[in-house]
Amino acid sequence: MTLQMCEEAAMTAIALQASRRRADTKQAATLRPLDPDVVSAAIPAFFIGRNSAGLWVAREANERVGGLFLFKSSAVDFAHRQSAPAHCALVFPTETFELDVDNRGNFLIVLAQGARQILARVVARLRP
Repeated sequence: MTLQMCEEAAMTAIALQASRRRADTKQAATLRPLDPDVVSAAIPAFFIGRNSAGLWVAREANERVGGLFLFKSSAVDFAHRQSAPAHCALVFPTETFELDVDNRGNFLIVLAQGARQILARVVARLRP
């Protein structure tokens, strides 16, 4: 099984899981800039977490760059690449949050999100 086939299977599973979630689930968190007393302004900080569809999101704390990913490790690698050659601080919110900047992560996710939305509508129609 190729990596692409694994990613496609995982995206389908995520789409099914998201379509089964009830409408009364918690709202996504609103990420606020970090307090300068906590993290130095010289150190880039990235929020790493999941969105409502179960995808991994990496977003720079100052909303300059972000991306969507299938794997947590990919989101962390993205944060490290974006802050190179310096290191970065990683913040892992417990609540879900949505990417609110252009996706500069996995470009296939944009296509998969469209497929997920179509699949969610089909599943909703099939429910009694």
